Amino acid sequence: MSDVSTAAPNPHLAQYEARGLKGRILSGVQPTGNLHLGNYLGAIRNFARLQDDYECLYCVVDQHAITVPQDPKLLAAQTREIASAFLAAGVDGKKQIIFNQSMVPAHAQLAWVFNCVARMGWMSRMTQFKEKAGKDRENVSLGLFAYPALMAADILIYKATHVPVGEDQKQHLELTRDIAIKFNNDFAAPDFFPVTEPLIFGEATRVMSLRDGTKKMSKSDPSDQSRINLTDDADAIAMKIRRAKTDPLPMPETVEDAEKRPDADNLLGIFAALADREKADVVREFAGQQFSAFKAALTEVAVAKLGPVGAEMQRLMKDPAHVDGILRDGAARARAIADPILADVYRTVGFLKP
Repeated sequence: MSDVSTAAPNPHLAQYEARGLKGRILSGVQPTGNLHLGNYLGAIRNFARLQDDYECLYCVVDQHAITVPQDPKLLAAQTREIASAFLAAGVDGKKQIIFNQSMVPAHAQLAWVFNCVARMGWMSRMTQFKEKAGKDRENVSLGLFAYPALMAADILIYKATHVPVGEDQKQHLELTRDIAIKFNNDFAAPDFFPVTEPLIFGEATRVMSLRDGTKKMSKSDPSDQSRINLTDDADAIAMKIRRAKTDPLPMPETVEDAEKRPDADNLLGIFAALADREKADVVREFAGQQFSAFKAALTEVAVAKLGPVGAEMQRLMKDPAHVDGILRDGAARARAIADPILADVYRTVGFLKP
């Protein structure tokens, strides 16, 4: 993991450094179901790893989910699934805060203020909106266009100092930083909001499809063989790895060679991430071997790492009352942080007290 920022020292960090921490983290996952290996390696696994060094808030972003149509009953179940995944991956629900976004009204309230701070041009440049809207931009929801302002509010309503991000989220964090700077300047309130720093993780932050190494692993892919779901059992994991697309050549002998062969490169990156090793080290170990031997080793690692997580997720999902209790408790603790910050925002912009 590396902090890629070169910004000036963050004055918001002092309170955390005094407690032996590096800062406060906010991160969220949409409750759209079918969590897979990419979600785990790119985000959820890292949540547990960060909790010893940061004060952490982990949010199921259900308000973001409804920017596209959702089945209400399914949305509720999927919200519990995401929370279960956080817990199964090792996040301590008593030490850290796990909650769903809609239980903390301050997210949406601050988002409106940010809608009035952000510029249309900023939103129009968001590549994810362009990708999701496609050619039907006139018929997508206003929420889909404006949701980066809500994402900024998710982060800044807690004055989070750091956010773990993947490559496809860096643009949204840059927007969050722009909004924070503009708010601070517009209202002559230097350092009111922190300029949140990104945390970028190492190998396999972008996991590709098992059926096409040039496409990102996705829960929306119609082929279940394209992804390893977190709830897959050992047999399913083994079958999917065995059927994963490769090329007819032996295993690459160098990292540079691997990068020219996307299917092989994807599997090597997955192995490296699951085994907590450098990809170059994995390439050296399997250089010139047949894919069958490599896939057997990858299966062993994947089952060992993912099996316990999937089993614990399944157990937690069978106890919705327990998961709901954790979400309610987390939301109450989140509101205790967010509400005073929102009150300060309202005073700063000139709103009268209710």
